[in-house]
Amino acid sequence: MRFSHGGRFLSGLALPLSALRTEQSPGCGEYPDLRSIGALATSWNFDLIQLLPVNDSGTQTSPYSALSAFALHPLYLRIADLPELALASHDPVARGSLPSSLVAGFRAKAEALRDRHRGAGRVPHEALLSDKLELLERIWDALEKERKPASRKAVPASKKPSAAAATGAAGVGAAGVAATSTLESLDAELESWIGARPWVRAYAAFVELKRRNEGRPWWEWSLYRDPTAEDIADLWADAEFSSSLRFWAWLQLRASRQLAAAGEELARMGVALMGDIPILMNADSAEVWARRSVFRLGLIAGAPPDMYSYLGQNWGFPIYDWEAIAAEGYSFWKERLIEADAYYSCYRIDHVLGFFRIWSLSDRERSGYLGRFVPDHYISRDELARSGFTSERLRWLSQPHIRESALHAAAGEAAARAAVHAALDRIGNEPLFLFRPGIRGERDIEALPGLSPAAREFLLVAWRDRALFEFEDGSFVATWRFKEASCWPTLSDGERASLESLIGAKARSSEELWAQTGRRLLGTLKDSASMLPCAEDLGAVPDCVPKVLGELGILGLRVLRWTRLWDQPGQPYVSPAHYPELSVACPSVHDSSSLRDWWESEAERDRVWSLAAEVLRRDIGPCPASLDADQVATMLEMLSRSASRFVVFPIQDVIAAGGTRPADPHTERINVPGTTNEGNWGYRMSRSVEELTADAELARRMRALAASRPSSAGAKDAGRQR
Repeated sequence: MRFSHGGRFLSGLALPLSALRTEQSPGCGEYPDLRSIGALATSWNFDLIQLLPVNDSGTQTSPYSALSAFALHPLYLRIADLPELALASHDPVARGSLPSSLVAGFRAKAEALRDRHRGAGRVPHEALLSDKLELLERIWDALEKERKPASRKAVPASKKPSAAAATGAAGVGAAGVAATSTLESLDAELESWIGARPWVRAYAAFVELKRRNEGRPWWEWSLYRDPTAEDIADLWADAEFSSSLRFWAWLQLRASRQLAAAGEELARMGVALMGDIPILMNADSAEVWARRSVFRLGLIAGAPPDMYSYLGQNWGFPIYDWEAIAAEGYSFWKERLIEADAYYSCYRIDHVLGFFRIWSLSDRERSGYLGRFVPDHYISRDELARSGFTSERLRWLSQPHIRESALHAAAGEAAARAAVHAALDRIGNEPLFLFRPGIRGERDIEALPGLSPAAREFLLVAWRDRALFEFEDGSFVATWRFKEASCWPTLSDGERASLESLIGAKARSSEELWAQTGRRLLGTLKDSASMLPCAEDLGAVPDCVPKVLGELGILGLRVLRWTRLWDQPGQPYVSPAHYPELSVACPSVHDSSSLRDWWESEAERDRVWSLAAEVLRRDIGPCPASLDADQVATMLEMLSRSASRFVVFPIQDVIAAGGTRPADPHTERINVPGTTNEGNWGYRMSRSVEELTADAELARRMRALAASRPSSAGAKDAGRQR
């Protein structure tokens, strides 16, 4: 969907669809609710709605842990709006209709489902999804009874799941259920829709097989672990599977229709809908299962260590094989963007740094510490030899040497003996040990039997204690904190200088490699769809990233708390008035604390409050210890005067600017990265869209924010001078 706002400066709202609360929604937002939030945005003179991903993530609550790069989540499907429930069967133009009594019954069940969950304070993800799928399966069963009998090709018996697995499958698709017919019009619509989207057949087969395997990941299945295109075609042709697979495809058809209709309605309102394209895929996903060549299995993506995560992050997602993707004409990514283009007029490129280089880890690692960038210019054994490092010296630098005395002190004598027996080899007769060759990562250490907690933790710390990481035979990278390795102080001044020089030279030469990679990949993405691309460029950003984004006209991201001059004394905040025009400004993101929570627990309040007074050019009173509604509005106003093309306010920060908001700002947080807890991804708006619409004072404040924005690209300089 083409972006129609040109060079205008926009104001927007950001939220996960699950967080939306309306009078029509159950325990989470649904695709049609986008019309309501779009109407609210229009009433405030806002022009943009930014969504987090809406991909099918199954029972995983994180929208970034998707089962498919293409499929939409059935959690957000509004059952009452299904055309199959719209009209009684006596109407000759009804599409996919059912007898009146069934329609009435299903609509009553949909209303009961909504009433059962609508009052939830947090998104009841698993319970709501289960209830929705159960009702949708009943509707599909009723539709299937309308279908005419059709012959189906049988899957070879050797490839069918066992009878026990088949009869154990709940709901649609149980063994022995004959494939019968739905109305011809629905049949034709569904077949045409599937035919235009090749991904649907593999996705439906994947989710059905996953269900028949009790939710286990595909690598634990006894059958179909390595499917061919013929295997998937056979499943679709088999009477035992056909109804189940068509059910999953039907859900995708209806979800697609609802989201597309909402996007078109927002476009008519003059509101741009921004989607979110996660860069990576869950290892247990339809694409990794059926399009294995696109990925480099065995290498896991993550993030290097930073101030928030000492050991870095391990996301658990496989990295791409970009050479294989290029050989296919980038079809995988082009297909993703074409699909998204049906719904959105702009999109957020998640973790854009990964299109330049991505932090990659062995699948045997648990943390994100021992990784490397892919691609990169690595240090070879020959280069190290020419710099004077012998094989023995390289072993000292790249393999952890564990001192017997340190192990005894940390774990005790008995536990130390157990650790040596389980994992270590003594170096000759010295009081030093090396890890055995069978230990390939932190997961191997965690799996060792008979270790005390103290011994296990000591070995994990020791595993990371090295200055160089030999990830392949003869190829090295410096570890992220190589100067903190215990071997570093033992080097001579000349050795340290030589190694630092080599590490620095490799880092400088890699910048051009990363620039070339990012330019090629992002250029391909930009040319593949009419949507306007926006980049999430947070993290350890190489110098080449802003340059390439600027060349391609891709908007970057500026988060108030992290937009600072990090290399200057005191690390001053950058005034929003000086943000680049090609950027999206915001006070917080889904992976951070909310504005109020940040203010109370993390912010350098005096400095930020002074910055706000400077930008607004008026007396805003003394710096508060916590933000009341007026003070939240003041902070949002500072952001609204940004020189950024887009300013986007998270919905929880907007609600905080109203008179009624949660007492505890920590409840406004959406996700804490690197953690697994019940609070993550459960955020739901504390006030409904209808309540926000009726709040005249909040509307006045939001309209004032919109009015403070520059009106066009030509007003950029004026925006910076405010």
